[in-house]
Amino acid sequence: MKPLALFFCLLSPFAAAAGLQIDSPAGGWRNTTGKPERYTQNVQYPATLVNTPENQGKMALIRGHIGKTPKELPKGEDNPPYRLIVNGVPMPLRVDADGSFSRPYSFGRGANSVEIQSPDGKERAATQFFDSNKDRPQTKLRVVLSWNTNSTDLDLHVISPDGEHTYYGNRVSKNGGALDIDVTSGYGPEIYANPSPPKGRYLVYVNYYGGYSEKPAMTIAQLSIINNENTLHEKQQLFNVPMRKTGDLTLVGSFVYP
Repeated sequence: MKPLALFFCLLSPFAAAAGLQIDSPAGGWRNTTGKPERYTQNVQYPATLVNTPENQGKMALIRGHIGKTPKELPKGEDNPPYRLIVNGVPMPLRVDADGSFSRPYSFGRGANSVEIQSPDGKERAATQFFDSNKDRPQTKLRVVLSWNTNSTDLDLHVISPDGEHTYYGNRVSKNGGALDIDVTSGYGPEIYANPSPPKGRYLVYVNYYGGYSEKPAMTIAQLSIINNENTLHEKQQLFNVPMRKTGDLTLVGSFVYP
């Protein structure tokens, strides 16, 4: 069997799991040439659970719904988040009250995979697709920040070798790097991506900006750093760092690209 044929035959056995459905991206073969896309989300205060720009192109969108909406818990308690896994990188997935979820995502050319998991891991849905657009720029550097407590605001700060500081106050940098969204109420993710990152040393900081409960709790920041995504030279690093109180600013990662 040819490699591409094998790729599409090896869809996850959980692809049609009851209660979970991925509407976008669709599995199979596609070409994004000439398709309008947006990767940065509009910031709204207070933040909403589902925050996708109007007229968002389907080629840069993760969307679906969950048949069984989480039951309402007593005040002060939160349902654990569903998990979104994109090309092997895990992150929490916020779900709206009606069971829907939606967020932009800058997929690269070549093979891509998306999986949704329930908090207990018993329910899963997955899809895989291949983007044949040869002119599509690859995200050569991606940094993904998420955390494990609700009603919590962590901020991602990326300082590149040329001195550019990308964060919620400067979401699009001159060197091509961009932060997709300032998530203000947990669990993230906030994603920095750059298709043409300057060479040299990067510094990645996480700031515990604040919490929205009477007593902000310690939270665990999860940081994924992905170099040369969707290539034979892809490298992923995962860091878990405790953030103990409001105001903490922690250097989570320091690395040299390439």
